Amino acid sequence: MPTLKPLELGVIFWAQNDKPAREQIQAIKALGLNCAQLGCSGEFRYIGKAAEWKTAAEAEDFTLLAVVAAYDGEDYADIPTVERTVGFIPPATRLIREGRTLALSDFGKEAGIPVFACHVGFVPHDKTNENYIEVQAMVRRICDHCAKNGQFFHLETGQEPAHVLLDFLKDTGKPNLAINFDPANMILYGTSDPVEAMEVLKGHIRSVHVKDGEWPTAPGQLGTEKPLGQGSVGMPSYIAKLKEIGYTGPLVIEREGTTPEIWTENVKGAIALLNSIV
Repeated sequence: MPTLKPLELGVIFWAQNDKPAREQIQAIKALGLNCAQLGCSGEFRYIGKAAEWKTAAEAEDFTLLAVVAAYDGEDYADIPTVERTVGFIPPATRLIREGRTLALSDFGKEAGIPVFACHVGFVPHDKTNENYIEVQAMVRRICDHCAKNGQFFHLETGQEPAHVLLDFLKDTGKPNLAINFDPANMILYGTSDPVEAMEVLKGHIRSVHVKDGEWPTAPGQLGTEKPLGQGSVGMPSYIAKLKEIGYTGPLVIEREGTTPEIWTENVKGAIALLNSIV
């Protein structure tokens, strides 16, 4: 695997079942990038694929930074829908999602990927809430499983204020539990100013997304994701804050909800913008 420089640019892309792993990695390398998070949707058929992904990454001298899981049935239409469907909070899907999580951790180990990451969902503010207690126990089990695989478990930010997530991390008390910080999610969910949130969470940020968006315009709505530099995050301030808190890991570009053509165009624009800042 290549040695990554501080604040190396990368991207998150979603694994496709109908294309060889090496072809998918080559498409990312063609953008001038040497690392990426591997998104695994609920449709991704990972069984028996770990060796292919590991071999492809080694052949291309490419670093797969993390397995990032999404789950069948998740819906990001608006905030109430996210609360009902996303992550580990919905009780009806908790058991099957835990099983898939553990299996994807194992896939990542076999593929040589050192991090598992996902959205846990809306963590309740009330620590006596049954969902808080049960999800915390589930996260502890996942952390223990990841630890056996030599992995960290990164929770992605956005669906709760920074202080709630910090309390959840401290209460859970697992040394391999950390944060994948997404500044746009803090805005899209209307939870926190990203730079202020980073100050709260700075001791726990081990990976980041670089994404942009606008604040919600009505209660219950999500904000709108934007191409990098066209939203309210403020990329120069974001990068400056990352440097201030001592973050030196990859800057992982994320762009969702577009066609493949627009995705490629937006990622190229993000690379140019970040190179001008970093």
